[in-house]
Amino acid sequence: MKILETERLILRTLNGDDAEFYLQLVTQPAWLRFIGDRGIRTVEAARAAILSGPVVAQQRDGFSFYMTELKEGGLPVGICGLIKRETLDDVDIGYAFLPEFWGKGYAYEAASAVLKHANATCGLQRVVAITSPDNYASIKLLEKMGLRFEKVLKLKDDGSETKLFAYQF
Repeated sequence: MKILETERLILRTLNGDDAEFYLQLVTQPAWLRFIGDRGIRTVEAARAAILSGPVVAQQRDGFSFYMTELKEGGLPVGICGLIKRETLDDVDIGYAFLPEFWGKGYAYEAASAVLKHANATCGLQRVVAITSPDNYASIKLLEKMGLRFEKVLKLKDDGSETKLFAYQF
């Protein structure tokens, strides 16, 4: 189901048929370094993760991570969307794109549309984002979108730090 359309992109709900792309995305070195290893190693595991994650979230919350595709040709380039994490008080905006699509403005275009959608359609008054302190590209994008650094969190038991950014509508 199409959720958003931008100048160059279509954002739609994820489904089980997206498993091969999802597997490719979550096994990228940048995903593993900055987001974390989810232990997904097969198409079947990727399908299960989609069905138990974004599909359930969309039904429960009315939002989720969305497949982000090029409008021209329908090529999947990444995911972008909203998630309500148990570890955060506010809804979180997140994104991940295949490396060959970095530096082309797709993440900014998709995330900006999702941020507007968060307020206009989902009625959110505040959205947060989390990132590794050394994920400079992501931090730069969050700041370009108008999110402001608020604090450092320790969300994992390993003592690692996460930066929290926020946007107030």
